[in-house]
This record gives sequence, C-alpha cells and structure tokens, in this order.
Amino acid sequence: MRPSDILDANRAAVREAVSRYRTTNPRIFGSVLHGTDHEGSDIDILVDTLFDLGGLYEDLNALLGVRVDVLTPGDLPKKFRAKVVAEAQPI
Repeated sequence: MRPSDILDANRAAVREAVSRYRTTNPRIFGSVLHGTDHEGSDIDILVDTLFDLGGLYEDLNALLGVRVDVLTPGDLPKKFRAKVVAEAQPI
C-alpha cells in the first residue's frame, strides 16, 4: 500500500499523536505531498516544536506501519528549507 493511502486513512490519529507530544502545525511534504510515493516510500512530516521528537517518531512509525521522518523546519538543510516550508500542506 502507498504511504499516502495509509496517511489518508489515519489522519485523525496522526493529528492526535502530534498533539500528545506538544507539537503543532503538522504538515506533509515530499513524495506523499506530490503524489509520487510508492510502496516502500517514507512519509515526511514537518512539525513545529521546542521538545524532543523521539516519542512522536516512534508512535507514528508504529501507528502507520511505514517509516516516518518527523522534522522541524530547523532540521531541514538551508538550501531547500524555504521551498519545503512553503509547499508543505496540513495533515
């Protein structure tokens, strides 16, 4: 199953997990956003937080059953940070 389909079926659960870890503004970017994901792709999620993302990362990987990258804007390389932040869409 494509990660985008898995995300679509679990959006409410992802939002709930994000709020449990006191993060805000969950957004999707990368191949899932652009519709170019395939079985084996990961899900790229951008959030705003001042806290450790380890617990959220573990919960989302277990919940969705696919590899999830959870990043903050500051984690992104400067050379493409502005582009990713501008195009990222709410979950």
